[in-house]
Amino acid sequence: MEYHPLVTTIKDLLKKSGMWFETFEHEAVRTSEEAAKIRTGYTLKQGTKAMIVRVKEDDGRKYFVMIVIPGDKRFDNAKAKNILNAKDIRFATVEEVAQLTNGVEPGGVPPFGNLTGLKVFADKSVFENEKIIFNAGDRRFSIAMKSEDYRKLVDPIVVDII
Repeated sequence: MEYHPLVTTIKDLLKKSGMWFETFEHEAVRTSEEAAKIRTGYTLKQGTKAMIVRVKEDDGRKYFVMIVIPGDKRFDNAKAKNILNAKDIRFATVEEVAQLTNGVEPGGVPPFGNLTGLKVFADKSVFENEKIIFNAGDRRFSIAMKSEDYRKLVDPIVVDII
C-alpha cells in the first residue's frame, strides 16, 4: 500500500533522531473519534488534532499556522485570535490544506507543521500525555511517539488555546 510521502519523511526523522515510535496501518479515518476506535491501546485524548488555520491581521495580512490540540478537545476561537494577534481566523479549505502540505488530505495532516513551513502552536495539554498518536500524512497511517520527543522535534509554541 502506498502512502503519502510525508509518512516516510516523519518515520525517517524519528529513526534518525533515535526516538521511540510505533506505527499503525488502518482503514482511512478523518476524525479523532474514528481514529480512537481503531488505535488499540490509545485514548481519544492521546490523539492529536493538527488543524491548519488562516490568520487575518488588522492590517489585512493573511498567513497560515498549525494548531495542535488533544483529540478530545476543541480550541477556543477567542483565545486563538488573541494568541495569534488576529482580526479573524478560519480553517483552511481542502484546497489550501492540499497546497500547503503537498497534497495531504484534511484528517491526515500530521502535527509536524515545521516540515511544511508552518508555525506550530500546541496546546499545553498535549504534553500531559506521555505518548501521543496522530495521522502521519495519510488518513490510513498513524504514528505514536512520546510527547516530549514531539516537543523536541517540532519545537511548537506551547500555548493555552482550549
